[in-house]
Amino acid sequence: MTQENQSFSIEWAGRTLTFETGKFAKQANGAVLVRYGDTAVLSTATASKEPKDLPFFPLTVNYEERLYAAGKIPGGFIKREGRPSDHAVLTSRLIDRPIRPLFPDGFRNDVQVISIVMSNDQDASAEMAAMVGSSLALSISDIPFSGPIAGVTVGRINEEFIVNPTPEQLDKSDIELVVAGTKDAINMVEAGAQEVPEETMLEAIMYGHEEIKKIIAFQEEIVEKVGKEKRDVQLLQTDKELEEEIRDKVGDDLREAALVVEKHAREDAIKAVVDRVTEEYVTEEEDRSSDAKEVMDKLLKETVRTLITKDKIRPDGRKVDEIRQLNSEVDVLPRTHGSGLFVRGQTQALSVCTLGALGDVQILDGLGIEESKRFMHHYNFPQFSVGETGPIRGPGRREIGHGALGERALEQVIPSEDEFPYTIRLVSEVLESNGSTSQASICASTLAMMAAGVPIKAPVAGIAMGLVKQDDDVSVLTDIQGMEDALGDMDFKVAGTKKGITALQMDIKISGINREILQEALEQAKTGRMKILENMLNAIPESRSELSKYAPKILTMMINPDKIRDVIGPSGKMINQIIEDTGVKIDIEQDGKVYIASADNEMNLKAKSIIEDIVREVEVGQTYLGKVKRIEKFGAFVELFKGKDGLVHISQLAKERVNKVEDVVSIGDEVLVKVTEIDNQGRVNLSRKALLNDDKE
Repeated sequence: MTQENQSFSIEWAGRTLTFETGKFAKQANGAVLVRYGDTAVLSTATASKEPKDLPFFPLTVNYEERLYAAGKIPGGFIKREGRPSDHAVLTSRLIDRPIRPLFPDGFRNDVQVISIVMSNDQDASAEMAAMVGSSLALSISDIPFSGPIAGVTVGRINEEFIVNPTPEQLDKSDIELVVAGTKDAINMVEAGAQEVPEETMLEAIMYGHEEIKKIIAFQEEIVEKVGKEKRDVQLLQTDKELEEEIRDKVGDDLREAALVVEKHAREDAIKAVVDRVTEEYVTEEEDRSSDAKEVMDKLLKETVRTLITKDKIRPDGRKVDEIRQLNSEVDVLPRTHGSGLFVRGQTQALSVCTLGALGDVQILDGLGIEESKRFMHHYNFPQFSVGETGPIRGPGRREIGHGALGERALEQVIPSEDEFPYTIRLVSEVLESNGSTSQASICASTLAMMAAGVPIKAPVAGIAMGLVKQDDDVSVLTDIQGMEDALGDMDFKVAGTKKGITALQMDIKISGINREILQEALEQAKTGRMKILENMLNAIPESRSELSKYAPKILTMMINPDKIRDVIGPSGKMINQIIEDTGVKIDIEQDGKVYIASADNEMNLKAKSIIEDIVREVEVGQTYLGKVKRIEKFGAFVELFKGKDGLVHISQLAKERVNKVEDVVSIGDEVLVKVTEIDNQGRVNLSRKALLNDDKE
């Protein structure tokens, strides 16, 4: 079907949502320009004509921010967009996760979904526009896709849910939830919340799903009118005869190998079985080892899933709701500001907390209204954590995603800038991995902050839940390990305090899950979270009252905003001199708030004293103990404090007549003087005689 230029509109959360098809990017398999308020996003879907020889589905989803969309020019020397911002990477993941499970099993054609933000209205979510645009581009294309899907952001103000809240509304909301799915089920959840109860979060998810159904119904109407016929594709399938042949050869060997408790021993046992079978399919005439390997992978998945759902046996022998052995420690690293080690089974995370001055905030260059942030959580996953070798590169999508999830979970308990005027950076180093490292990093980072003396509102712990569903048999698993994540149907991460949830993330590999499964997973996660928090609090029951001796100490003071220029001085001369003399860091806000930071509190006090002298104002009627700095025939110039002099006229030096100034004072003398006048030019007139008269009285 040839696409003609058509436009379709609907009201969505108080703003008009419009899809334009058949006009832009017509050589892509599917393309749509999404207009939502004044936001405009071009979403395209393209697929290769032939399948790739790969053991996985090669799907790439990109969300690309163009700074012109917000009327900005990129910073730095190269005035064009460089690597995507963390926000763009996270949004790409947000779109990828709900669409990935809806392609056919065995589909190996290269698929690329790109959304370009061309106009950005802060009050109309470009992220949600890109998500529904990606869904519609795939749905109207000839690419096989079991959609459409849709996603919405849900907020809550005064216990009322709001769809696609504006940034102003989100500031007042205690929930920021993105939920996506098909018309039948939910298949992706991402949330941050202010210690919200499980029941409230479940209601928010279900509320979001009702909104999703409306947008999907609208997409289905559009597909009916402009959608292309889906192409016939070659799906990778295992040879049924080969499968039965190998099944007989393997027998119970795979089951026994899968039940080995220790991770590496289990991997070795499984590899031994796989190698034994695949070697039989390598002959001089033919090499069918890759086909045999494909079958063995399928049988392993089937074996593990049957063990969990039918026999209720997990690979390491645990019960479905049992957590692996826990261990929590603090002060692992002596010279850092705070460190915490969290171990759960064979997963081990070491987090380090570093405190800095407010000038150390991260500067953001993107489409959002935020220009900087004072709390950062970074996650590193080196190859040695799984006993492997590999290239050392910068953070990829996974590292950025896991770091952001931890940041979302922990920022709900970070003290305000007024309470704790520090920039806080957490770095989680994954030292061992066997599932759920992102949640282990949240636990370790909580320990590190408490050890560093950050007065967090409450400790946060995280746990990952899993799901294995075969026919009507369903098992919800607490604290999933690597194999259960890889071969299961769900990765459901829940972080929170004793009071409630602070972050949530759900990815599933099946088409969706219902309310009952969600409820069971949330309740089971809460029980697990309480056990983990108990273990953490045994290591450190509360945040320390004092900072590490290696952490900077910060003094706060207020000055008149009109005096900021005096503190800074011409071309920064004055402030740079203070920094050079004291070694402190100084940050000055526009409202006159000054932050002085260094590890040496004496130097902080010295810098504060210097600034106080600069901003002090002379008041008429006030008395000062000053020092004589210069003598003239007509009087003496007295320094009241650094940077401020006044004149004691010869007639104001004493009660009796004075012939020579030197008869009463000398340079360097300390004298008590009173301010009698400040003239129009700011000159200060002083009197010593006035105080002598006062003494007599």
